[in-house]
Amino acid sequence: MKIISVEELKLPEVKVITFGRYLDERGYFSEVFRKSDFNKRQELSFLKEMEFFQCNESFSRPGTVRGLHFQWDPCMGKLIRTITGRMVDIILDIRKGSPTFGKIIMYDMPAKDALDFNRFIWVPEGFAHGNFFTENTIIEYFCTSEYSPGNEAGISPLSKHLDWSLCDPGLKKEFESLINGKLLVTDKDKNSYSLRTWQKDPKSDNFIYIKCKR
Repeated sequence: MKIISVEELKLPEVKVITFGRYLDERGYFSEVFRKSDFNKRQELSFLKEMEFFQCNESFSRPGTVRGLHFQWDPCMGKLIRTITGRMVDIILDIRKGSPTFGKIIMYDMPAKDALDFNRFIWVPEGFAHGNFFTENTIIEYFCTSEYSPGNEAGISPLSKHLDWSLCDPGLKKEFESLINGKLLVTDKDKNSYSLRTWQKDPKSDNFIYIKCKR
């Protein structure tokens, strides 16, 4: 696997991993995951002890918004990539006591056949995850635990109490335009918790920020 770079985002626990493709006149070939290569990178040491127990694929049409989802008992981290199309990933810190609690970011992740690279985004435990789509898109994500019915919830991406101060203004503007148009979103996602109502729910204590000592 040809890992080109590891980028830390404005929520520093969220990482973007860029990896190479080998292009020729036929198309491209890419190793999208090799554990030994991940283990060699110091910037990815946090993944060294991680196991992936489930892999999901989803297709979304233009105008779709998904999320913002999370799970406890067991908690779940996600390693996500766009296979075809364009995904804009949405990540919200829900760890009580975190200096970035309630802050939300977005990251643009298009996939084009002619590019000699693709990207993963790593969303760890303690973050709510979602995305929006501007074209027909297929994504894939590896999960550090299996789906646990009854131990998952969501915060509505339309919640009024989110802090957008770290978010890219251009992507936020795109999102606002999309939700004011022909929006494709489930009632479950649209009517999920607001950030404030989730804070008051005892289940929110499953996500507590612990500062690492150095």
